[in-house]
Amino acid sequence: MGKVVLVTGVARQLGGRFVRRIQRDPEVDRVIGVDAVPPAHQLGDADFVRADIRQPAIGRVLAEYGVDTVVHMDVTGTPLGAGGRTAVKETNVIGTMQLLGACQKSPTVSRLVVKSSTSVYGSAPRDPAVFMETTPPKSLPSGGFAKDACEVEGYVRGFARRRPDVAVCVLRFANILGPSADSPLAEYLSLPVLPTVFGYDPRLQFVHEDDVIEVLRIAAHEPRRSTLNSGTFNVAGDGVLTLSQCSRRLGRPTVPVLLPAVTWVGQALRTVGVTDFSPEQIRLLTHGRVVSTAQMRETLGYEPKYTTAEAFEDFARSRGPGLLPPGALAGAVDRIAAWALPLPGGGGDAKTTHSAG
Repeated sequence: MGKVVLVTGVARQLGGRFVRRIQRDPEVDRVIGVDAVPPAHQLGDADFVRADIRQPAIGRVLAEYGVDTVVHMDVTGTPLGAGGRTAVKETNVIGTMQLLGACQKSPTVSRLVVKSSTSVYGSAPRDPAVFMETTPPKSLPSGGFAKDACEVEGYVRGFARRRPDVAVCVLRFANILGPSADSPLAEYLSLPVLPTVFGYDPRLQFVHEDDVIEVLRIAAHEPRRSTLNSGTFNVAGDGVLTLSQCSRRLGRPTVPVLLPAVTWVGQALRTVGVTDFSPEQIRLLTHGRVVSTAQMRETLGYEPKYTTAEAFEDFARSRGPGLLPPGALAGAVDRIAAWALPLPGGGGDAKTTHSAG
């Protein structure tokens, strides 16, 4: 018999794409897609079960279909429909707890793959140049999606101790970009003008959504050796981009803001729909984050098809040109910065020294 794979979070584009991809694998007999709302996209020949993973009913789904592989993709930073940040946190944390509880009781589940994030490392001024999977963060994230991801990984570690017979693979993805990217950072990069932290130009890494699908698919299958496809892996494209390089490639002006005012900027962005511009997101845009992907290559045997720059380029194409022609960017930045960046003495206007022209 082939695999019976259950995938959570299939109402999102990424989850739907993964369902359509993995059901084409010859070793997979059946795919069950689970979400609290029906997907607007097709799931191919997969069975869709409308179920909220925050509820105990998810255990009945595992039992009814005899699921042996669970791919948990319903860990995210943005809401789907109404509910906002509270609903996102409940699905991320409580939903994961319920799902793991159901997996623990299931006699058929033998493999668990969890979509996590490199945000678990946080962003701090004294961070190492490159994070390894074993590198502890300087300080644990205090809020937003990053804190959710830390809690989720904590519950997954507890599950792995209680069920050592289940192969557990945690995939820490860098910021996911592509034409259908759905994340707080993608929302931020889609703004017509990008607020930045004055005096900082963070290094960022991205992973293309196509590579995300392939890594998840590899992790969901039985390994060639027993040591493979279990453990925790960073997943990112080669290379880095600075935030100033990103803004130039997008054709969007930047507005440097003094660090004490950034919290206010975050509140303003949330009011216009950037749902998780949390303190952790601000720290990322201040200090950046870069991770090692050696284990992804050596253990999982995966080589990303897109570099960080190529993933960003594909995302930028999908968002179209910047709202302002290059010649107008500098003047626009000066005008906005004069409003957003007053001099410490209180009088006059400060001229920005940073533009994306």
